[in-house]
Amino acid sequence: MEETSELRKQAQDGRSVSDERDAQKGKYMTFKSGNEYFGLKIQYVNEIIGFQAITAIPETEDYIKGLINLRGKIIPVIDVRLRFRQEPFEYNDRTCIIVINVKSTVVGLIVEKIAEVVEIKEENILPPPSIGRADKVQNKYVYGIGKVGDSVKLLLDPDKLLNDTDMSVIEQANDMVVEEE
Repeated sequence: MEETSELRKQAQDGRSVSDERDAQKGKYMTFKSGNEYFGLKIQYVNEIIGFQAITAIPETEDYIKGLINLRGKIIPVIDVRLRFRQEPFEYNDRTCIIVINVKSTVVGLIVEKIAEVVEIKEENILPPPSIGRADKVQNKYVYGIGKVGDSVKLLLDPDKLLNDTDMSVIEQANDMVVEEE
């Protein structure tokens, strides 16, 4: 998390956007879900917040947990484990919400725990295996496998975490919130 705040400081210090992009290149925020570790390009990550109260949205997919109010901005939240069709887990003090920007929408991802920010060079990223295993649904969200030391991180494509139906549900929920204000 220190690297994330360092990147934010660099941006605030007046360094150009291209400098910040260069600093972010190859950096991934990693987190645990089930027995696997996943990575998101740091450029998608706005911030990491502690778990907080969620307002449920009726008649949505089970992995769309609802909405949170983050400093006056209403943000939909998704449970990553449920999105990957893994067993649900009980939220605890290690549970966090990674706030990301995907498809011009801010979304929160509920994860079991944040691991670390790692640098993965392009040559250490392999394409996901094309073995036809229907039980590994998360593979459609994974664009690559990053080798980090002796371990691997499944690298996520945030655009694929949300499908068009999810986006319309989220937009409707945001419209309802705006009307209530």
